[in-house]
Amino acid sequence: AARSGQRSPMAVYMCRAVLPAHAGPRGELGAGPLLRWMDAAACLAAEKHAGMSCVTASMDDIQFEEAARVGQIIAIRTKVNRAFKTSMEVGIKVTVQDVLTSAEKIVSVAYATYVAKPVGGGKVELKPVQLLSAEDHLEHSLAIERRRIRLGYVQVFQKLMQESNKEGDFYTCEEKDAVSTEHTHVQSTELVLPPHANHHGNTFGGQIMAWMQTVASISASRLCRSHPILKAVNMFKFWGPSFVGDRLVFNAIVNNTFHNSVEVGVRVEAYNCEEWIKDQPRHINSAFLIFNALNDKGELLPFPRVKP
Repeated sequence: AARSGQRSPMAVYMCRAVLPAHAGPRGELGAGPLLRWMDAAACLAAEKHAGMSCVTASMDDIQFEEAARVGQIIAIRTKVNRAFKTSMEVGIKVTVQDVLTSAEKIVSVAYATYVAKPVGGGKVELKPVQLLSAEDHLEHSLAIERRRIRLGYVQVFQKLMQESNKEGDFYTCEEKDAVSTEHTHVQSTELVLPPHANHHGNTFGGQIMAWMQTVASISASRLCRSHPILKAVNMFKFWGPSFVGDRLVFNAIVNNTFHNSVEVGVRVEAYNCEEWIKDQPRHINSAFLIFNALNDKGELLPFPRVKP
């Protein structure tokens, strides 16, 4: 795009140096900071197109292909692919650059949905995206298909849950060495402060993702003698907003293990002061996080079987 002189007017490019404060025990960039940066860059692109504040509505399944280490550079490119009536799909591409070799590898490619929030809650209809290249046209066409899949995905999942509840057919593990999932339950409470929110007081979606990753990692760590590595985030969707002053309660538990990986489910509930006293939570978010674990040689470690 730079060589041709054309650049999408709704694109945002962000670079971050990976510092020790961003890294985990293995010296690799933690998933929490990366998720915050991805959300911030994507939100900037959405607000650039909308001309007003935007909030995270959902993020498609995220796969992490490469790890970034201290001293390397994370480059995040975001672009609005298509605008619907009040929402937009933003494409996110994350790469890691080595400053010594100039080598660049893809860390993740993801798609997020943002909703425009005009001041005063008035009506809004977003303008169409300006398409400058063949790639822009392709992403614009694919965005409507991805939106259809997103909506259908939620409906299918809800239907499966209802059918499972009716049948009462619950999986049981008979292995005597199976670990009870109750042992993996972790609860954490966070207070939303001004640095965690945008200028309208809404909690940043990336901040909530970072907190979710932390509590899910602790849950997964109770099944392995190593530090879990986040490989994917699935079905991340906001069901409602949270604000400065809210207390966010995160509940994480292992759902199942698959030899070299583990799925952790996280549910997030929000309380304002009155709701906190009356114990009336608002369910604002849920997601499923997939982890691997490595030994000192970089080999995948097996996870034990679990008993729900």
